[in-house]
Amino acid sequence: MIVRKWTNHLEGRIDLFGIDRAQQLNHRNQTVILPSADPTGVGAEGRLSSALRALRCWGWTIVASLVFTTGVLTATQAQSTEIGPVVRVATGAVRGVPRDNHGVLAFKGIPYAAPPVGDLRWRAPQLPLAWDGTLDATHFGSRCLSAWVADKMPGPPRSEDCLSLNIWTAAHQAVERLPVMVWVHGGGFQFGSSAEPSADGVRLARKGVIVVSFNYRLGVFGFLAHPELDKEGPSGDYGLQDQLAALRWVKANIARFGGDPNNVTAFGESAGAHAIGILMASPLAKGLMSKAIGESGAFWDSDWGTLATFEEAHAMGVAFAKNMGATSISALRAMSAEKLNGAAGWDFNILPEKAAFSPNMDGHLVPAVPPTRFAHGEQLQIPLLAGWNDVEQFPFGAFALPHQTAQDFRQAAERLFGKDRLAEFLKLYPADNDAQAKESAEALNGDLVIGEQTWFWLESQQRTGHAPVYGYKFTYTSPYVPIASHLVDVQFVFGTLTPQFIVGSVTPPDDADRALSETIMSYWTNFAKRGDPNGPGLPHWPRYDTKGIVQNLGKTVAPQNNLQAARFRFLASYRTDGAFPARWRNVTH
Repeated sequence: MIVRKWTNHLEGRIDLFGIDRAQQLNHRNQTVILPSADPTGVGAEGRLSSALRALRCWGWTIVASLVFTTGVLTATQAQSTEIGPVVRVATGAVRGVPRDNHGVLAFKGIPYAAPPVGDLRWRAPQLPLAWDGTLDATHFGSRCLSAWVADKMPGPPRSEDCLSLNIWTAAHQAVERLPVMVWVHGGGFQFGSSAEPSADGVRLARKGVIVVSFNYRLGVFGFLAHPELDKEGPSGDYGLQDQLAALRWVKANIARFGGDPNNVTAFGESAGAHAIGILMASPLAKGLMSKAIGESGAFWDSDWGTLATFEEAHAMGVAFAKNMGATSISALRAMSAEKLNGAAGWDFNILPEKAAFSPNMDGHLVPAVPPTRFAHGEQLQIPLLAGWNDVEQFPFGAFALPHQTAQDFRQAAERLFGKDRLAEFLKLYPADNDAQAKESAEALNGDLVIGEQTWFWLESQQRTGHAPVYGYKFTYTSPYVPIASHLVDVQFVFGTLTPQFIVGSVTPPDDADRALSETIMSYWTNFAKRGDPNGPGLPHWPRYDTKGIVQNLGKTVAPQNNLQAARFRFLASYRTDGAFPARWRNVTH
C-alpha cells in the first residue's frame, strides 16, 4: 500500500487567502491509506480527501500558486541534481522506466490534477494530492472515458480518474533546461488518449527535447455546460481547463526532469490542434506556452459555423439533464459514469461541433470566438507552425454536403453560400456531372472541417501575431501511407511509423518513409528549440508571409504555392470579424 496525505508545504501559505488557521492545520495532516490492489498506488477515493474538499472551491489558478510555488523554487535550487529513474515533483517522488539504449527516461501516469469524480465531476481541475513513498510511473494511467460508441482502440482501462501525464527526457542534469514539447491528442474531443502507440515520445526525446503528453476529459464529462454548474464556476469547457492545468503542472515541475519551463511548445493534431488554437486565443493561457504547432485544426469551425455559443451550450446541457431525468446537478453526479457516457454517445455520422459535447464559448476560458480574438490581435504573440494534409476529408465523409447527384450538391451549396455567389462557388468546386460533384463535395468537406481554418490561423497570426509563422502541407504517399489523409502525419511527427489503420494500410514503412519522418522530427524539434524549423541538412523552410508559401512535406520537401488558396479565400470571405455566419446554424443539409 501507499500512504497519501496533505503535506506540510501548505503551511504558511494559505493564510494569504483568508483561510482559517485552525482549519488549515486540521486538514494539513489528513492521511488516507489506499489498498494495494490499486495498480497505480493512487486510487480515486483516496485522493478525495477532506483537504481537497476544503480547497476545491478555489479553482486551480489560486491553488496552483500555493503548492506549485514550492515546487518551482525547489527545482531551481536543485538544478545540478543528477536525473535518474526516481524524480521528486511538487507532490512526491515518482519512479519511471530506466534509460533506454539512447539514454531516454520515461515517466508515465503522473497525476497532474485530482480525480474528477464524485463532487469533482464537472468542476475545474483541482490540485493533485501529495503522496508518501514513491509512485510507480512505469505504466500509462487510465484513459478518459470515450464518447465514441464504436471505440475499440487498445490501451489502458478507461475511467473518470484519468488526469495524468507522461514525460520522456534524455536530460542527465536539471541544469540542461531542454526545450519542452507538450502533446495534445486528437479525437474530436470525444475519444483518444496520451497512451496511443503512434504518439510515443521516446524518439522525439532523442533529438534534444523533453516530450510531455496527457489525458483530458472528453465528451459529456469534459464539456457539459449548465446554469447550476455556473454557480460553482464557469461550466462547459472542463476539458480545456484540464489542458491548462497540465500546462501549469509542466511549468511548475518540468525543471525536475531537465526541462526549461520558459520554453514550452504546445503541439497537437486534429482536436489537439483545435485546442491549441483556442488556448492561444485565451487570456488564461498567457505564460504557459512559448510556441505552438497545429496539425490539421485551428478553431473548431465547421459548416455549422463557429464554436457553440454560451446559450447553445447551456441549452444542450439543460436538455441532457432533463433527458436523464435529473432535476439537479447533484442528481447527475450521483449517476454512474457509464450511464452518463452511454447517454452522450457519439459516432462518425454526427458532426461533433454541432451535436456532441465539445468546446464552447464559456465566457471565461473562451471569452469570444477564437478567430475574432486573432483578428483583433488579442491572441498569444508566439511563433506558430501549422498546416494541413492533402486529403483531410478522408475520415469525414458523413459531414459532406449532399452530393448523390450534381443537382443535389448545387442546391446544398446555394443554401449554404447563397444564390448570388453560386457561380463563383462552382468555379472553385465544379459540379458539371455527378462524378465531379462528388469530388468537389469531398474537397469542400476537407476545406470546411480542417483546411480553411488552419490556413486562416496562419493568415491571422501572420497579420497580428508579431512572431514568426511557418506553414506546411503534408502530401506524402507511399505503400505504407497510400492516402495523405487526416491523421496519418502523426506517426511521422513522432517517428513511430505504426500501422496506418485509418487508411486501411498495414504495409510496413520503408527507408523513404523513415527518411521523411526524420526530416519532420527535425523540423518540429528545431522549431521547439528556437522558433525556427530550419537546421543543418534540411531543405530550407521559408517563413509564411503575404505570399502564402507553404512547405510541401511529400516525396519532395520544398516550398510551394498554396494550390488551395483560392478556395480558402472564398470560404474566408464569409467570415465577419473572423467568425462564420450565424445563419449557417440553420442551413439544412
